Amino acid sequence: MLVFSTSDKGGTGRSVTSCNLAYRLALAGRSVAYVDFDFGSPTSGALFEIGVAERGTERGGLHSYLLGRRGKPNPIDIVAATDRVGLRRGPRTSRLVLVPGDRGGAEFLTLDATIVDRCADLLLELEHEFTVVIVDLSAGRSAALEIVLEATARSALAGRTSRWLVFHRWTRQHIVAAAGLVHGEHGLLEMGAAYGHDRDALLDSIRYVRTAVPDVGAASARMRPAQAAWLNEQNKALRQLANNNRLGATSVLGETPMEPVLQWREQIILDSDVNSHIANGETALVYGELARRLVDPATWNRL
Repeated sequence: MLVFSTSDKGGTGRSVTSCNLAYRLALAGRSVAYVDFDFGSPTSGALFEIGVAERGTERGGLHSYLLGRRGKPNPIDIVAATDRVGLRRGPRTSRLVLVPGDRGGAEFLTLDATIVDRCADLLLELEHEFTVVIVDLSAGRSAALEIVLEATARSALAGRTSRWLVFHRWTRQHIVAAAGLVHGEHGLLEMGAAYGHDRDALLDSIRYVRTAVPDVGAASARMRPAQAAWLNEQNKALRQLANNNRLGATSVLGETPMEPVLQWREQIILDSDVNSHIANGETALVYGELARRLVDPATWNRL
């Protein structure tokens, strides 16, 4: 399965949520490759706390490979390479690897067929080797988005299972931006159709992930009555806005709660963080449920 993580704006929690999904999938026994296609800011190594690759690799990463300067990048075994002791303790029964970007890499200014060919070859090889391949894309209508849309339309990948996760915060601006990325001019659906994807099938492969969603009930209980009433009105308005922009409940994979740990430090939430009462148990449960739903075929049946 190929999973493409994207967002229209930065700061959506796309990368930190995707890394946590990869970790939870590996804990569940699936072999997972995490591919850092955020060419301008390849920092997934920092999330996995791999010091030698926290800003990408100098040994030839994805950027160099796609440009034909190096061979295919060597995956980094996350459990073996991480500097974080707790993360080194698991998972033990499955593989979890990082395919890094280049340190100092940048977005592509031009695209050509050879770049797309190399991308398709790499994705096909990883899809054969791993149960789940999570590709973390640059934000917005980026070259990374265009490359993978064209690559997955190629005959070798057209029959493979692909999922698209579109991340957004629970705000007006982020809801509108996420809708534009998918349904707008030069958006995911329009661009995908131009490269040969079936528009309806592509739409069926897209789900939204709402991130850092506050608990309105708990927040309201701590407020003055006027504040609580206003907050509930705003939350209701956001739900209506999401429905109007085709981001309603039937299109949502799930939502992540506000997590104090992640507000201060973007990282993998380990069970030990929960057991030591540093992270909230709800956060770990949500990541586990998102991982389960991601690979559950029933999740992807449109209502």
